[in-house]
Formats: sequence, C-alpha cells, structure tokens
Amino acid sequence: MAPAAIENKTRLSKQLKVNQDLLAEKLAFDKNFDIVRREMIIGGRKTLMLFVDAFANAELMTDILYNLHQLDRDDLSVDAFQKLFLKHINYVEVQPTEYLEDLIEKMLSGPLALLVDGQDRAIMLDVRTYPARSPDEPDLEKVVRGSRDGFTETLVFNTALIRRRIRDPKLRMEYAQAGNRSKTDIVICYIEDIANEDLVDSIREKIKAINIDGLPMAEKAVEELITPGNYWNPLPRVRYTERPDVAAIHLLEGHVLVLVDTSPSVIITPATYFHHLQHAEEYRQNPAAGVFMRLIRFMGVAISVFLLPLWLLAVLQPGILPPALKFIGPDKIGEIPIFVQFLLAEVSVDMVRMATIHTPTALATAVGLIAALLIGDLAVTVGLFNAEVIMYTAAAVVGNYLTPSYELGFANRLIRFFLLIMVGFLRLPGLLVGLALVLALLIFTRSFGVPYMWPLIPFNAKALYSIIVRRPVPVTNVRPSILKPRDADRQGLPVPARKPGEKNKRPDKK
Repeated sequence: MAPAAIENKTRLSKQLKVNQDLLAEKLAFDKNFDIVRREMIIGGRKTLMLFVDAFANAELMTDILYNLHQLDRDDLSVDAFQKLFLKHINYVEVQPTEYLEDLIEKMLSGPLALLVDGQDRAIMLDVRTYPARSPDEPDLEKVVRGSRDGFTETLVFNTALIRRRIRDPKLRMEYAQAGNRSKTDIVICYIEDIANEDLVDSIREKIKAINIDGLPMAEKAVEELITPGNYWNPLPRVRYTERPDVAAIHLLEGHVLVLVDTSPSVIITPATYFHHLQHAEEYRQNPAAGVFMRLIRFMGVAISVFLLPLWLLAVLQPGILPPALKFIGPDKIGEIPIFVQFLLAEVSVDMVRMATIHTPTALATAVGLIAALLIGDLAVTVGLFNAEVIMYTAAAVVGNYLTPSYELGFANRLIRFFLLIMVGFLRLPGLLVGLALVLALLIFTRSFGVPYMWPLIPFNAKALYSIIVRRPVPVTNVRPSILKPRDADRQGLPVPARKPGEKNKRPDKK
C-alpha cells in the first residue's frame, strides 16, 4: 500500500471506548438497524463484536464464541492479540487489521470485526454467508445435453464453478475493487502461462483506473469503463456467458475473464464477431451435427440482417430483379406505404418483446398470442399491413433469436433497421452505401486490440475453417493465434498407428 494512502487512514486505538465512538460516528449505529454490536467479556477483557446482520453465519459465530467464553483472565493477561489470533480463535479465515477505514470496509462486505480492549488491532473473521440462489442452468444458453449449472450473483460461487473445471495451479483469480462507495468486488481470471501478459496488464490497469461512486449495474458498467473505443458503437466488444463450461473453454484458449460480484454474467475478453456466433450446443453434439447447427445458425443470422432490406429493395425497385424472380413482391401494397410498414413492424416487434419481459410469467404467453393473432391478423385483414411484410419480419426475428449472443442480436437488429432506412430513402445506392458503412464499422472495430472480423479480416484460412466448421476435439491442437497466447499448443499431435514389430514414436511439437 502506498505511504500516502496509509497517512490518510486512522489507526485503531488501544482503548476500546475510543474505537467504539469512532465507529459510532462513521457507521451511525442509531440509524442502521442491521449493523449489530455485541459487547462481551472474554478472558477478563472487554470486547466488541461488529457485523452486518444479514451477512453473518449464526452457527459459525456460535461455535467460535463457545470456545472464546472458555478463556480465563490468565489466558489473555499477556500478549492478548497474538494468543487470540494464533491460538484461541478456532477458525480458518481470519486476518488482522490496524486501520479504522479498513475495518469498516471489510465489515460492510460481510466479515465480523472483533475488537479487544487494550489492543490497537482488530481481528476480522470471515463468517459471512450471502443470500444466494442455486446455480441453475441459464435461460439464454440452454443445451439439450450438458451441465445444468450456471453462474450466480455470488462471486465466490462463480470462482468455485470455474476451479471445478480447471484444476491448474496456473489458474489465477486476481482480486480487485472498484467504486468509491459501492466497493464492488471484481476478479480477473486467466491462466498465467497461456494468457497474453499484455492483455492481462491492460485489463488490470483499466480496472484500477476506475474512479466512480458505484457499480450497481455490475458487469455492464465495468464493461463500459474498461472497453476501449467509441461508446456508441453498437457492436459488442466483449462476450457474456452464464455457463461455467463456456468460461472454462475460453480460458483454455487464452482469453481473460472478468467476474463482478452481484452479476451472474462473466465478461470474456477479447471477443470477435464470430465469438458471438458460437454456442455450447455445437460442442455437446458430434462434429457432424455441430457443423450442421453452426451453418444453420450462420444462415439465420444472415437472414435476420439482410432479408428485410433486400425484399424492400425488390419491392421499391422491381427493375433490378431478373425475370425468374419477378414474382417477388406483393400484388397489393395496402393503405400504408411499404417502407413505413416495415418500420412499424420493426418497432412493433420490440414493443412486444419489451412487453413480454415486463409481463408476469403467467401472462407472458397471453401477451404473445394477443400480439401475433389479434393485432397482426387484424392489421392484415383491415389492410393496414401486407401479409408478406408480417411474414418476412417474423422470419427476420426468428433469425435474430438464433444469435447466441443477446448483445450481438440487438446490434444486428440496429444494423437491419439502418439498412431499411437507407433502402427506403435511397433505394439501391442507399443499400450499397449502408453496406459499405457497416463493413467499415466491422473492419475498424477492435476488441482489446484484436480485429473484430478476424479471421476473415485479416484473412487466416485455417482459423476461418475452424470458425465455419466445428472441428473434432482430437484435431483441435492449437489456440487462436490472434490472442497471442504464451503457449500456443493445446495438445500434442496424435500418435501414429504402430506397425507390427515397431515401437510407437510420438512426435513432439514442443
């Protein structure tokens, strides 16, 4: 700790009454019902226990106090602090503190503070237990086969789920705090001899540089504070996951994770466009099925972005269609211009989506039925909307939901909306200009220094093949080169078949 930081802190006094008055001034005991004070006599000395009611584990506290109440005056007559700390407190997670500000900060995060009269140091006992839910499977990343556990809002549970899958002594869980008032716990997670050292240092420094009052929005606020680039760029430059197996595989590839307390979503850095298109289900099936699912997903994402602008262009400028495709387009437009119909349809889809989110679960199905059957059908019947507009919009929405990443799905929706506007006003030139602008945005976007369109731009044929085709695990030998991992090899080359009378020879790439 820097000397300047220590100079601004208040040392604890040897007089318990002085410490108690300072704590009462800082914590306003009379205005905080959940901060519990327990004054006791232990070994003939006055002591004060201080803790937050909801965080303390009553059973652990009872066991510790039972042992302490067996002490006599002689047990603590000399060098009381050392005897308590090293001998009499029968608990593992214990640490001393000598500054008032450190005591308050730690106590408010859960540990119990024990102050003893005549001692200028306090003992912090981590007997906390957080309100927590079970690690259920996340709704956004469900799989047919595979683990059903998912990250929760409790940081220590999330680190344990990762350690359960990677028992490597090189796995690092670096602790940090951010938020001048919230004191939010953050963990930087990486494998030391795999992850790029410069990337780890960059993320560590960006988190240390956070200077804000609080992070109640947890991981999203941290992302915006540490991600370089334009804040208004809709493309997500980190990926979120609530699945421990997805987090583990990214660690083994050389990525760096950021875990934020109170959030079940783990930040994966860096992340390219194609990282957002991969799903755990592809790796829970055999390679052939995985390839099929991935290609279907790519096709669905392409449909979600380009179907509506291309169909609108064909309707507004039918002369560009070859004779074999002249059937495209409605015979009757309707009472509202086709371009306005598409804009209204896009807005209506988002309105229904948001209404479903804010509707109680028991009524969510009813809201969807009302929107689809009543509003949609009646709008077509009275002539406000064309039936093909509803059909193509529905196809685009289905393609949007095929995107594994919710953030990328929303970015694709904004891109589609932008292309629709360009086509509506400028026809074919508008589409070409819009595509050029979107392509430029994709090319110039970086995620912690990594090109967003890698391995397409810059081109890497072998890596692009791995993106398009879900490769079998036995032939996945190297980590993504764009991450610049310290250890590029994931496994050795397979052992060649042994001929009769010959010994096996295993090639060693390293």
